[in-house]
Amino acid sequence: MIAIILSTCLISDPGICRDQSIPLASEVSPLRCVMWAPPHVAQWSEEHPLWRVVRWRCRSTNEREI
Repeated sequence: MIAIILSTCLISDPGICRDQSIPLASEVSPLRCVMWAPPHVAQWSEEHPLWRVVRWRCRSTNEREI
C-alpha cells in the first residue's frame, strides 16, 4: 500500500513538527501517488489550518522510516 507522508509544522510554533499519513488505495502505484498527491495535500491543509505542510512524499507503508 502507498501513502502520502506529510511533514507538517505548527504555524504558531514552527519547532513543533510531525508527520501525517494519507493512505491511498492498495492498487495505486508510486507514480500515480506523485500525480494524485497535490490535491490531497491541499485538502489536508484546508482541513488543518493550524498546521503548515513543509514537504510531502509518497512511500510504501511497508517501508520503514530511517
